[in-house]
Amino acid sequence: MTDNVVPLFKDPTTGTYTLPGDTPDTPAAATPNPVRPLWVWKRPVRGLRAAVTSERTRTAARLVARHGLYVLGGTRITAKRAWDGRTGSRYERMIRAAEAAGNFEEAKEWEDRLTRFRAARHHRRMDLLKAPQDAVKSVAYGTGLTIGGLLLLGIVLAIANKDASWILAPINAVMEAIAAIVHVATVVWGPAVTIGPWLALLALWGVGRHQQTAPQWALPAQQRDSVGAPITPSIVVTALRDLGISPLRKAINEMGDAGAQMLGPIRIAGCGVEVDVTLPSGVSTEEVQGRRRKLAENLARHQHEVFITIPVAARTIRLWIADSGALDEPIGPSPLMLDKAVTADYKTGKAIWGQDLRGDAAMLSLYQRMLLITGKSNQGKTAALRALALWLAFDRTVEFRIADLKGVGDWGMFDGMATTLIQGPTDAHVIRATEMVEELAEEMDRRIQCPPGTVFTPLVGIVDEAQVAFMCPAVDDEKKPYGGSKATSRYFMAVRKIHNQGRAVDVLLWEGTQDPTDQNLPKLVREGAHTRISLVLGTESQARMALGDNAVDGGAAPHQLRLGLDKGTVVVASDGITIPAGQTSITVRTHYIDTDQAAEIADRAKALRAGITTNATTDTEDDRDPLADILTVLGTEARVLTQDVLKRLAALDTKAYGRWSFIDLKRALDGTGAEPYKSEGRMTLARDRLTRALANRPDGGSASAAE
Repeated sequence: MTDNVVPLFKDPTTGTYTLPGDTPDTPAAATPNPVRPLWVWKRPVRGLRAAVTSERTRTAARLVARHGLYVLGGTRITAKRAWDGRTGSRYERMIRAAEAAGNFEEAKEWEDRLTRFRAARHHRRMDLLKAPQDAVKSVAYGTGLTIGGLLLLGIVLAIANKDASWILAPINAVMEAIAAIVHVATVVWGPAVTIGPWLALLALWGVGRHQQTAPQWALPAQQRDSVGAPITPSIVVTALRDLGISPLRKAINEMGDAGAQMLGPIRIAGCGVEVDVTLPSGVSTEEVQGRRRKLAENLARHQHEVFITIPVAARTIRLWIADSGALDEPIGPSPLMLDKAVTADYKTGKAIWGQDLRGDAAMLSLYQRMLLITGKSNQGKTAALRALALWLAFDRTVEFRIADLKGVGDWGMFDGMATTLIQGPTDAHVIRATEMVEELAEEMDRRIQCPPGTVFTPLVGIVDEAQVAFMCPAVDDEKKPYGGSKATSRYFMAVRKIHNQGRAVDVLLWEGTQDPTDQNLPKLVREGAHTRISLVLGTESQARMALGDNAVDGGAAPHQLRLGLDKGTVVVASDGITIPAGQTSITVRTHYIDTDQAAEIADRAKALRAGITTNATTDTEDDRDPLADILTVLGTEARVLTQDVLKRLAALDTKAYGRWSFIDLKRALDGTGAEPYKSEGRMTLARDRLTRALANRPDGGSASAAE
């Protein structure tokens, strides 16, 4: 039975058993590879992108780049040092630097050194030409003397030992020593050849690491983002070198002291440091100013923590670099709140206002100076302007007339201290504010006509949100617009008139406005201000409107302040504040005084001003009935001149009608049928017309009572 057994074979790939000679089934046709769907490719792409963009990959890339650039930088520095040592390039650089600085004596000294260096190098090269023959002679003489000396030593040893074999013993010893040295050299040579390049590479890496030749982006995160790192000369020079200004970088690289000669002493200045930098020839101060952000980042600071100004010296910039985060700390309450016995003097005193970037008190003189403050909305403009008025209020000789065209109560604490207080944003309030400014101009004219030597008390007019006045579309009865920037504008012409002559008789005008443009702050008006102040603005063109071209060209940059973060920080261009020599402006962090604190300060100032009655105009009108009051003052007369009506109304209620003008009277009567009319060339009111107007009013009026 065993002969009939048929052996089976197991297929190792499929695990099936087959008979000998059988072939596995084959498919009729090979199935082509199916097309892989798109989602199959997305997973490896996502994985690759995640791997490339992961923080670990970026860290590794920075690590490779950093150490590779250390080697390249070290090679460059070593090669440069070797080149400087073998050539006169170092002396030539110093000569050019001295000539650029105008120090011709130092340039001559370096030129003498270069001459001596070249002479010494020439002698060395001439000596090298004779070196081969001198070397042959020296080798021959040395070999002969050495062999002779060894033989002499061998003879002495042979005599001493009474053995002639000692004669060649010294020579044999020397030969064996040479053989040992060669043997050691052959053993050490292989590893030395292998390790030597790596040691040289390590040395170059060490030079590059010490000189920090890698860029900022390749540094480790803790080193790249080092907050509060102290400012050193090497940091400043490196930051300037890496600004991307080719002539500046080239000049620094060519300086023998690595650019240190550009820097003045680094001085502590408030919450930061200050240093003057003398730029090399071919580099303008404007180029450096235009790269303020990059310079700040190179110094490991934010843009708002680095200020660039132009001092007196030519081709020089002054860098003020804040301690990291110092400008975000508050400067403390106003001395007006802390000192209950504060006093003010309009003529000789200075307003206690804030601190400059050095941390010193910033005090502003207001004597005979027109003032303009501007900035974006909600950045502290009103608070900064109001703080100056609050200080000046402690001089009881100063009279205030105030128009707040925002009308939300920011100046309400001056009720009882200002003789005029207008609060509201409507055209009616603009008309009243315009008349207030015109009255200031009339008072100025009266004072100018007084006898020479007459002493006047200061009169300060304040218009907050002045852009509302310039943009007002209202016109008077003679079709003259109240707003606008043309010679027909009543507000514009009154402001210009005060700017022209007001300071001579102590009639001043302060204006606050938002986002200056040629429409809401005409050129002639802004240039008439002696003290120009700006908070944060949106563009450089607005900064030029606010402070003037001279201030912005000198480094003033309110458009680079941080919106919302630098509230109350102002840039001031004025001779009334101490500005460092050579600068055209100064940055001040003002003390913030909120409305409640302002009211408390105002109450103390009012105690010095007993008896002042404020003629106030606000959004909420009095409960009086103007038509009924006009009919009352007409009495039984059939016709009354409008100017007499105004006088009688003022006598009836000074608070309500004391500051009324013809415009107010006309506005109260418009549309009633009782409007003023001309009779015999003079404006007149008729009693019968006014009676009919009151009788025909929907509420019935009070005509019967009046009759």
